[in-house]
Amino acid sequence: MSESGKTCCTPSSKDKPAHASTKVSLPQSGCREGVAAPGQGGTRENITHANAGSTEGMVELSGGKFLMGNVDEDAWAEDGEGPVREVDVNPFWIDRTTVTNTQFAQFVEATGYQTESEQFGWSYVFLGQLPDSRQRKLKAQTVKGLQWWYAIDGAYWRKPEGSGSNIKKRMDHPVVHVSWNDASAYCQWAGKRLATEAEWEYAARGGLVQQKYAWGNELTPGGKHRCNIWQGTFPSKNTAEDGYAWTAPAKSFRANDYGLYNVAGNVWEWVGDWFDPVWHAPEREDTRNNPRGPLTGQSKVMRGGSFLCHNSYCNRYRVGARTANTPDSATTNCGFRTVRDA
Repeated sequence: MSESGKTCCTPSSKDKPAHASTKVSLPQSGCREGVAAPGQGGTRENITHANAGSTEGMVELSGGKFLMGNVDEDAWAEDGEGPVREVDVNPFWIDRTTVTNTQFAQFVEATGYQTESEQFGWSYVFLGQLPDSRQRKLKAQTVKGLQWWYAIDGAYWRKPEGSGSNIKKRMDHPVVHVSWNDASAYCQWAGKRLATEAEWEYAARGGLVQQKYAWGNELTPGGKHRCNIWQGTFPSKNTAEDGYAWTAPAKSFRANDYGLYNVAGNVWEWVGDWFDPVWHAPEREDTRNNPRGPLTGQSKVMRGGSFLCHNSYCNRYRVGARTANTPDSATTNCGFRTVRDA
């Protein structure tokens, strides 16, 4: 929670309401570089590479030094956005977009993988995505302190709002309801990995130096929306002035100067690092030279913000912002993109 009492906009699996019982208990992975540990029921076992790490749909970045972090008036100091420091990253490839429903479906078809939401039997859905009549019946399933989140039985990536929903018209949207462990399993199959936090921010900045957003310092330059975030009054009224109430297609709005789409808003993106608000503060080489984050932790870093971010509540769509969640948590506003070494 921030000093102003504003928590971030994603609930954790540990916050689940009493009605939501976990069907299976999966270990949290302590592996690094996006490789998940084997789980129960064979869901992560024997996942083989689809290929040697195809670079189709990716862009190669040369790496090098950049200024990472943020300490301006909008920074959340308790998130560890600062200090601003010079960081050096190696060359790498990164997806132009987050992984889509189409791509995730190919992974599931090839491997038979079941996400943790499927195994748990429920996942978190934002209240505005549910009909009013259903909201009234589900009051007991809200998250304490985050009453706009409902634990919905049967919600998972193919049924984002639970029973009766589908992704037939959202195949080009980011896959959601994927945990860090699920994202890591996909990476293992694809011959890729999750970005380090430093790689993600280097790519998201698109070569701009210490700008607030991935396109500059103005949220809507020339009156044009550049990302999918909340407009209106959070959490009761979303005017969707940017064109999208919930997720947008993965290739929406203008790409940044490195050719990456939606690095701000739309869905949070898992990265490989464990979260620690102070690990990167000391002047150590391991926090400045191709850093890969702490060796252990309780939560994994997420970057970029989502369609639920609003400046009155969670303005973490700024390029230097960060948050975290437990590796087994999944929501309707969290996805991922992949990278591979150059």
